[in-house]
Amino acid sequence: MRTYLLKNALLTACISAATATAMAAEPAQCQSVNLSDPGWTDIGATNGLATTVLNALGYQTDIKLLSVPIGYESLKNGEIDVFLGNWMPAQNAFIEQYKNDIDVVKTNLTGVKFTLAVPTYVAEKGVKDFADLHKFADEFDERIYGIGAGSPANANLMKMIDKNDFSLKGWRVVESSEQAMLAQVSRAVRRDKFIVFLAWEPHPMNVNFDLTYLSGGDDYFGPNYGGATIHTVTRKGYMQECSNVAKLIDNMTFTLDMENTVIAMTDDGMSFEAAAKKWLQENPGVLDTWLDGVSTASGQPGLAAVKASLNL
Repeated sequence: MRTYLLKNALLTACISAATATAMAAEPAQCQSVNLSDPGWTDIGATNGLATTVLNALGYQTDIKLLSVPIGYESLKNGEIDVFLGNWMPAQNAFIEQYKNDIDVVKTNLTGVKFTLAVPTYVAEKGVKDFADLHKFADEFDERIYGIGAGSPANANLMKMIDKNDFSLKGWRVVESSEQAMLAQVSRAVRRDKFIVFLAWEPHPMNVNFDLTYLSGGDDYFGPNYGGATIHTVTRKGYMQECSNVAKLIDNMTFTLDMENTVIAMTDDGMSFEAAAKKWLQENPGVLDTWLDGVSTASGQPGLAAVKASLNL
């Protein structure tokens, strides 16, 4: 009897030790994951997907709405752990500025476009290239509608104007939120007015409006209509410090169709979290890749936990 009790006690101790080891696999600060969001719908979609999976794994998540400059400063200061929206080459200046304070993990999306666009009815009247803009200065009211103040894209446009490239000296970049910019586009389209603005894909604007991306902006936005890649970046050392979350974000890649679909769901009032959950329930195959080698926060199999959370 004493031998049985001793064996049982040893078995219990081993199980407890194993559980404690699993629980202690990452430091306590890794149990909460802070993500940055500049207020862009595409990052809302990717953050929604990431937090849905992280929450199902037992992690706490916090998405902080921060402008791009403040977001990078927060990565440097350790207030933000992960940013899924490093647009390259548009944000190259920030990567150079903070190269000793952040880690660039991987490319998470390809095939992106990011440059100036006009409604197609404007293109049909002769505006198809950056060099065409000045010919219709009065119709455009010498304005280019940009996004949030301090964004690298706005800075590129201001530099272009200051250098008088494309004969745009005297034009003004209207800085506003993404939502305010798109509201202005919507008003112009309803009235068949001229408007030129920053546009990109993935984004439902490509479905909601008939757009034409302008050629000729390679020096400022890169070739292929500002063809871009989106990278995942973290605060310095995060991938080593929080290895399980690091494995997940290293596994996570996105597609244009995935993001466009999630974003479009939110047009009907659905939150990004609800849209992400619905998309994952309808496309569970992606979880096999994302959760390869990933456990829950307590060290249990991650794929099974996430599928159970999604009722799959």
